[in-house]
Amino acid sequence: MSIRVLLVDDQAVVRAGFRALLELNDGMSVVGEAANGHEAVEAARRSRPDVVLMDVRMPVVDGIEATRRIVGDPDLPEVRVLVLTTFEIDEYVFEALRAGASGFLLKDVEPADLVAAVRLVAEGRSLLDPAVTRRVIDEFTRTRAPEPIGLERLDPLTDREREVLALVGAGLGNEEIARKLFMSPLTAKTHVNRAMAKLHVRDRAQLVIIAFETGLAQVGRPPEA
Repeated sequence: MSIRVLLVDDQAVVRAGFRALLELNDGMSVVGEAANGHEAVEAARRSRPDVVLMDVRMPVVDGIEATRRIVGDPDLPEVRVLVLTTFEIDEYVFEALRAGASGFLLKDVEPADLVAAVRLVAEGRSLLDPAVTRRVIDEFTRTRAPEPIGLERLDPLTDREREVLALVGAGLGNEEIARKLFMSPLTAKTHVNRAMAKLHVRDRAQLVIIAFETGLAQVGRPPEA
C-alpha cells in the first residue's frame, strides 16, 4: 500500500525537491502541495494523506498552527505531521511537538533518511532522535523554563511508568531505558505504550512534551548512570 504524502513549504523549489525524492520510491506518492498553513489544512482535508511534511515558518498560517489544526481535526485521525526545520529554530520545533507533530527532520536531511522517516511516521511511530531531542529541549528550557504544570495528568501512571516517562523525556530510546532500569527492551516498550494509552497521546513525541511540562524530565542534564 502506497504512503500518501502532503508537502507543505512556502518555497516551490523545496517542494519540488522533496517530491522528486519521494516519488523515486514505489511505495510513496505525493498527493498534494501547499504553500502556507491555511492551504495545508485544506489540502489535508481534501487529500487525506498519511504523512504531512510541514515547514514551520510560512505566511498566512504558520506550520505550528497548521499542525495543531490537522492533528486536532476529528476527521483526520490517521494523519501524521512531520516537521521540517533547522537547528536555528529549536523553540519552534518544541512548539510543533506540543501542537501534535510526530517528529521533525532537518531540511538538509539525506534522501534515504527522508524516506525512512516518512515510513516510520506513517507506521504510527514518532521520529525523535535522542540526541536531537535533548538538544531541542535543552535549548527551549534555556530560554523559557516554565514551572511544572499539569501534574494531575500523571495520576494514572504507576511509579515505574513515571520513571520510564522521565527517561523518554530525557531523550532515551527503549534500549537505553531498558539498560538503565534493568529490564528488557520489550518491557520498556510495553511501559512506554501503557503510558501513551493512559495519557491519551498518539506517540512518543507527546510523551516528551508531558515529561517536560510536568517536570519529570531532568532537562539540561543527562540522566544519572
